[in-house]
Amino acid sequence: MQTSSSLAPGTTIAIVGAGRLGRVLARSLRTAGFDVLGPLRRDQSMPNADVALLCVPDSAIPAVAFVARPHVRLVGHVSGATPLDDVDFSIHPLQTFTGAETPDVFHGIGAAVAGRTDDARAVAEQLARALGTRPFTVDDRARYHAAASFASNFVLTVVDAAEQLAAAAGIPSDDVRQLLAPLVRRSVENWADAGAQDALTGPIARGDAETVARQRSAAAELDLQDLFDALAAATRAIASRADDPVRMSGEGTDAGRNAADRPDIRPFSRQVDGAVTGEATVEVTGEATGEVTGEVTGETTGEPKEPSA
Repeated sequence: MQTSSSLAPGTTIAIVGAGRLGRVLARSLRTAGFDVLGPLRRDQSMPNADVALLCVPDSAIPAVAFVARPHVRLVGHVSGATPLDDVDFSIHPLQTFTGAETPDVFHGIGAAVAGRTDDARAVAEQLARALGTRPFTVDDRARYHAAASFASNFVLTVVDAAEQLAAAAGIPSDDVRQLLAPLVRRSVENWADAGAQDALTGPIARGDAETVARQRSAAAELDLQDLFDALAAATRAIASRADDPVRMSGEGTDAGRNAADRPDIRPFSRQVDGAVTGEATVEVTGEATGEVTGEVTGETTGEPKEPSA
């Protein structure tokens, strides 16, 4: 075992949890030159190591950290939302994972890091760089994790609705995703290049209330009207932003007219008072969707528990 705060090649790292991210991290850290133990499953005892990296559901972190603590120098977790109350550091790769990726999946992505001490944060940063990620810090973990969910989980919710509508329109189900995927990719690329306001096109941006009404009727036939209403209201807010005088004048944009002259499409969308209730929790151990599935009981004595893959 190492005695300094640095992570030299040969540092022993125990990966606790064999879910999606745990499997990928074990392969990648091993490729980076570390001595990796695991990923450990629920029926395996906690070995002695330099670092224990917990890839378990957020609710299991306290118990599993308690089990791991006597066997290691540092304990870290890979949750984007959970504070550091029970661990020394955290590293949260900002990506979604299936568990089958090769080690280069981490190259070039961001990884949120934090530590209870400067030395612990330095270890998290070293791990992030060893994986090939770009380490960064955040001030508010809840807002950061919500951003990750919007950028990953909720995107899937939207494209699933698009898939349902396209299939109902008569497009063969085997072709729907292949036909919609280029549109999704281009929209994301345009957003990455210019931001949502400049990338926005379509009937709401043009102020075409009649088309929006027809779209809403089609969505309602599939019980998607609530989702449509919420998205339409949010999209209209993007289209109505007044911080860009050129865009709001309609010059060179899809809007084609001043925002003040656009038909008000709000009669076709349900106005939502206050915040949307109900929380979608995602055990993001790598993304914003690198989800570790299964339940870890993690008793405070005995062996650490690991989620079933």
